Amino acid sequence: MAAVTKSGLDKNNKYDRQLRLWGDHGQSALESARVCLINATATGTEILKNLILPGIGSFTIIDEHKVQGEDVGNNFFLSKESIGSSRARTATELLSELNEDVSGDFIEESPSNLIENNPDFFASFTIVIATNMDEKSLLQLGELLWNLHVPLLICRCYGFIGYIRLVVKEHNVIESHPDSTHEDLRLDRPIPAFVTLCDSLDMSSMNKKDHSHTPWLIVLYKYLQQWKDSHGGELPKIYKEKSQLKELIRNGVLKNKDGVPEDEENFDEAVRNVNTALHPTSVPSDVQKLFKDPACLNLTSESRPFWILTRAVKDFVEHEGKGALPVRGTIPDMTSDSERYIKLQSVYRDQAAKDVSDVTRRVHKLLQELGQNPCSISEKDIKTFCRNSAFLRVIRCRSLKDEYNPETANVTLIGQHLEDEDGDDVVFYTLLRSVDKFYEKYNHYPGYYTQQVESDITELKACLSKLLQDWSLSSTVKDDYIHEMCRYGASELHTISAYIGGVAAQEAIKMITGQFLPINNTYIYNAMKQSSTTLDL
Repeated sequence: MAAVTKSGLDKNNKYDRQLRLWGDHGQSALESARVCLINATATGTEILKNLILPGIGSFTIIDEHKVQGEDVGNNFFLSKESIGSSRARTATELLSELNEDVSGDFIEESPSNLIENNPDFFASFTIVIATNMDEKSLLQLGELLWNLHVPLLICRCYGFIGYIRLVVKEHNVIESHPDSTHEDLRLDRPIPAFVTLCDSLDMSSMNKKDHSHTPWLIVLYKYLQQWKDSHGGELPKIYKEKSQLKELIRNGVLKNKDGVPEDEENFDEAVRNVNTALHPTSVPSDVQKLFKDPACLNLTSESRPFWILTRAVKDFVEHEGKGALPVRGTIPDMTSDSERYIKLQSVYRDQAAKDVSDVTRRVHKLLQELGQNPCSISEKDIKTFCRNSAFLRVIRCRSLKDEYNPETANVTLIGQHLEDEDGDDVVFYTLLRSVDKFYEKYNHYPGYYTQQVESDITELKACLSKLLQDWSLSSTVKDDYIHEMCRYGASELHTISAYIGGVAAQEAIKMITGQFLPINNTYIYNAMKQSSTTLDL
């Protein structure tokens, strides 16, 4: 029976499009997520809107501020009538109307007070999203969440500049969904059952219908054997050799009584797939790095399921897999009759099931040795892990503490970008850091008060010079950029907030579902040029 939402809608219908992206298990992760937003700014509410609509479990807004006129001007989730009332309460009430399956709560208290007096409060959240926090409070929050292993997403809109920073000690991605990948067909080391199936088919004695409906994978394998027999058992590697194999396949097309080749689409498919289907079976370099990671090699009773599964797959590769990862168990669509396609599909599925069984035994053995619950990793999780074992990724971000410490900051990268004439997007990172220094010193942002713009320009220059000096960088920043930051006056434009709200919500969903690769670790958007850059700062 299909799950039904509070509104009475079938969840498969309500969330149809997103289910196609991250599946039932991704949606389940989303529906159990607890999201914390610090400050219901225009950017913050835009992010929450994009998380509430796809159905997160719950959200909590922490905000001590009252609604002001400037809030109503750029925040669609605050109204003129709400001026003077609690910004957290008003935003929660209006956001909750977007999806009645999502529960909302709010706390009218400053984040710094919660960090100071109730730090465990943040431990229960799946992810914390912070907007418009001062540097001191942000660093305190960053260190707290870093130790709690809770991801922190810092978002900010400052005039025409958008900024996102992901802070997480370690994030494991099983389903990274790469944009392009080769099918796992293993023609260079064919599955025994596949060889048996191919050998059972004699294409020379087939009628026209059977010949033209033999799956291209079988066609390619048979002509590949002919090519290998005349080339010392070697596979074609270079362009010339693959072209010869393609010609061999073309010559195998049936001809009519006049000697004209018949129209056999399966042979055309075999020719088109020569290059990709002959991709060597190997363990990707990113996965090899995970196999060598200390977290994989030195398992403990506290090890996460990801690393236990990674170790089990590593041991499988070294033994049963004979240097190869578990078979993925899928084949592409192709011209074929149903009977032979199903047989071919079964060959790969059965081998994948056998590999999963071998990995499962290793997982259970490791859990027993580590003293962990043998049921803590389900068979479904093991199957998913094996199917995606070629696409495993681990994201480890630099902590805020290290980024803000001149001795551990990635100043080399910053300096390289500042020296690059096309690296002006990174200039805004240094300027955002500078305006925070300005705020720390003067308790307002440069240009916030119209009558002080000129004096603020001078003071912001001084803050920027001090920051560059702390980084031991001799780079200079054009006055135009400094004037522009003062002209912004820390304004938050709704159009920029809407854009950053979409990008940040996307990154939050990646973190919640454990699917797709999040940024690592800083994203800067320049609306003036419609450009963006991602940096590991």
